[in-house]
Formats: sequence, C-alpha cells, structure tokens
Amino acid sequence: MRILIVEDEPGIANFLRQGLEEESFAVDVAEEGTHGLQLALSGNYDLLLLDWMVPGISGIEICRQFRKEHPNVPIILLTAKDTVQETVFGLQTGANDYIKKPFHFEELLERIRVQLRPKSGEHSKFTLGPIILDTSTHQVLKNGEEIQLTQKEFALLEYLMRNKGRVCRRTRIIESVWDIHFEYNTGVIDVYINALRRKLHLSEDKNYIQTVRGVGYIAKEI
Repeated sequence: MRILIVEDEPGIANFLRQGLEEESFAVDVAEEGTHGLQLALSGNYDLLLLDWMVPGISGIEICRQFRKEHPNVPIILLTAKDTVQETVFGLQTGANDYIKKPFHFEELLERIRVQLRPKSGEHSKFTLGPIILDTSTHQVLKNGEEIQLTQKEFALLEYLMRNKGRVCRRTRIIESVWDIHFEYNTGVIDVYINALRRKLHLSEDKNYIQTVRGVGYIAKEI
C-alpha cells in the first residue's frame, strides 16, 4: 500500500514516514501543497494524509482537486482546527476522515487501516488458476496448500493478480512494489518472478505468470 503525506512540519512528517514504513507502507512526503498536489495526481496512491494548512495550496484544496479525478481513494486530514463547522467543511470537500493534532500514532494507524479495509462489494481475495491470494489474512494458497512468501514476493504477486489479464510494465512494477521512482535496474523483478514461479510450482505448460518480452509480465489464466 502506498501513502502520500503532505505535511510541512519536518518532525511530524519524519515521524509519520518512519512509523508507516515500519508498518510496511510505502510512503512519499511533500512539504508544500503545490508539490503535494502534483504527486497526488501523478502517483498511484492508496491513501492521502493531508495537513490542512500547508504552504502553497492548502490541504483542503488538494483534497478538492484530487477528489475530482480520484473519487475512491481515501483521504485523511491532519488538522489543528477543532470546530464543528470546520470539521464539516473538511468532510464536505471530499475527506473521508480527520484527526486532530496532537494525536497518537496508534490512533492514526487504526484510522488508516479502517479506510483501507475492503469496502462492501470489493474483494480481499484474488484468484489465478488454482492460486488464491487473500490480502486480509496475508496468505497465498495453491490447491489448498499454503505457500510461504516473503513480504516483497507477496506484494509482487498481489500487484500482478490485481491486474490479472493486463500487461504490467516493468517501470510500473518497480514503482508500485519497490516504491522506486527513478532510473533503476529492473533486473531485480526477474529474480523475484523466478522465485515466485519456483515457490508456486509453475511449470512451462501451467505458467500463470508469463513474460511479455521487452515490456514486463502478465498474470493470466491458462
């Protein structure tokens, strides 16, 4: 899961980044509103944490503009404002939740988890042939037998299965799974793909994860 934090107080931003990364989230931080909006609109984030008052474009305006293009991505406002009118205004601009400063990290983490839970009608389980991946229990099963994967292997398989039937370009994989946004040797993907195929016992005639030469990979039914 990828989270964008827009927060101009370095101490709070670093505290949040460290805490969320320890909880296995990929985190980007913007200390100014204009940059924050650019990241939000160009990135592929699962949740936004927006300080209400940041230099440049305010967190409220980021929320308003982002919501026009991304109606389903959760947004949590970080704010020192505490009147009912201000709270209602923030929610009316498109925020899903808010938390007042100062706050305990454990409370914020639980609010994030609530927002990222599968909504009614959404799936926490993904299937690929005999393979089942359950994001709620962090388990992978093949023919009913649990397959032990590392955290990164699980994240890569989840990304491929969420995009089943679509070609996943190497650059998008490295951005989404490894949270790398600069020129990088994507050969590490091949290493992990080979590990997945080996652990999932994918034979040549039952290879549910196929190479698209020169482009990337695709998870598809046989």
